Amino acid sequence: MKALYLSLCLIFISFGSSAQSAQELLGRLVSKLEKVNDYSANVLIQADIPLIKILPSKAKIHFKAPDKFKVVSKGIAILPKQGFTDMNIFLSQPESYMVVLAGDKVIEGKETKQLTVIANSSESDIILLKLWVEPLELLILAAEVTTRSSGNVNVSYKYDAQKQYGLPSVIEFKVNVKEFKMPKSIASNPHRSASKKSDKRKLGTILLELTNYEVNQGIEDSFFVK
Repeated sequence: MKALYLSLCLIFISFGSSAQSAQELLGRLVSKLEKVNDYSANVLIQADIPLIKILPSKAKIHFKAPDKFKVVSKGIAILPKQGFTDMNIFLSQPESYMVVLAGDKVIEGKETKQLTVIANSSESDIILLKLWVEPLELLILAAEVTTRSSGNVNVSYKYDAQKQYGLPSVIEFKVNVKEFKMPKSIASNPHRSASKKSDKRKLGTILLELTNYEVNQGIEDSFFVK
């Protein structure tokens, strides 16, 4: 009985240490992301969605903390927010989730720590986050986002000039076509054409290339009013 008691104590101590370590790492990551008060960037969007062929499109995105977001585009921009702005907004509210450390993984030659983030609220669209974080530069290299609205979305990130803010230069989304919500206006897109009917892939890819960032230049709230 004493041996069992000691084993349970060690398990709880280990879990507590892991949780504390996870919270510390995620806290440092969130602090880095919160250095961004606002930003604007140009985005080239390339979508490879089964049964739908969509030409590359350009847009400009604008963000202001904590949750203002606007897309300006002449065409129809398929711009997933699950692994982008929505995720950052979710992470900025530590009272709404718990986090544990879930192992290590090498991604493109870089050691990462996996953080599993579980939502506390049943009303949150994001249910579960798995983040692979490079702990030295505090960069998210990959994420798996489980949402109520669009199922699972797998995301990978690359960084360039704005990595000091944690702002990526390339984001690649892998989405389940049956679960992912496409924009309602996609059917009326004049640049849309039918893809091969024999395409039976279940996953689609959406690639964002972000350039010409303008960070912390100051954006008025009125800009986001439609």
